[in-house]
Amino acid sequence: MAKGQNQKRKALYLAKIFFEETDESHGLTAGELIARLQQYGVSVERKTLYQDIEDLRQFGMDIVAMQSGRAHTYHLVSRTFELPELKLLVDAVQSSKFITERKSRELIRKLETLCSIHDGKQLQRQVLIAGRVKTMNESIYYNVDDIHTAISRNCQIRFHYFQWNLQKEEELRRGGAWYCVSPWHLRWDDENYYLIAYESSSDTIKHYRVDKMRNITVTDAPREGQAKLAAFDPAAYTKRLFGMYAGEETRVALECENRMIGVLVDRFGKDFPVIRKDEGHFTAYVDAAVSEQFLGWVISLGSGVKLTAPEDVVERMREEVRRLNAQYL
Repeated sequence: MAKGQNQKRKALYLAKIFFEETDESHGLTAGELIARLQQYGVSVERKTLYQDIEDLRQFGMDIVAMQSGRAHTYHLVSRTFELPELKLLVDAVQSSKFITERKSRELIRKLETLCSIHDGKQLQRQVLIAGRVKTMNESIYYNVDDIHTAISRNCQIRFHYFQWNLQKEEELRRGGAWYCVSPWHLRWDDENYYLIAYESSSDTIKHYRVDKMRNITVTDAPREGQAKLAAFDPAAYTKRLFGMYAGEETRVALECENRMIGVLVDRFGKDFPVIRKDEGHFTAYVDAAVSEQFLGWVISLGSGVKLTAPEDVVERMREEVRRLNAQYL
């Protein structure tokens, strides 16, 4: 590229240098800025450079001059994302099981471009992806995009759904038949992405692991289930499920030691009745999808929580205890 053409892009190169090489703790002197510009084939006099910096300030870049010995250094001190915010995003990417290891590294590299090279090194030190359980489905990003497209177009989708067999191979469910549903919500729960959809053939709301969906196709058929979804609360739906395992939704009574109130609030939120039983205990009434996972959750809380009602659910718990007793004796 001709030197004259680079000269026309002087302001762009200067902004690039500030974004990549400076932050609140790292700056460049006027001489260093001139040298950096020369590497791009741009020549500039010191007096003109000061005006260029002022132009960038007027444009909205928060460039500050700081005293450094006998010289001044120039710093881009604020950006769209602060370093603690980028660290938070990096942690979210790392801990997300549904994001593959390869995609995690790609996303983190892109996040590094939002800060200076100096701050980017701090993000790199947080990259501890190897050894974590990550999804192996690279198509999940396209699945999410297809589902969003269907929702925005108010259309149904069809897809294949798989499970793992004993050979650790993908095996299509329903013998490879298509699933046809009306997508309504995407929900991230327990480190997995779930589609919440209406299935007209059974007239029920169901959920599906997005990373286990294959060959998603957006159809021309309009979405169904508007009436059933009108008052649907996806947050409440996932809160009632345990590990996203379905079960009959039931209001259950849990007799708890006072110290367990925080556990219940973490699981069910604050919107459930609590009745004091005595100085050390209370009874909570919560709505839950009663499944083996729910019963196992109650058992895991030990003596601090006891299921007391309704009787049919209590009997299921007794059966589960008998089963566990027989299994481990």
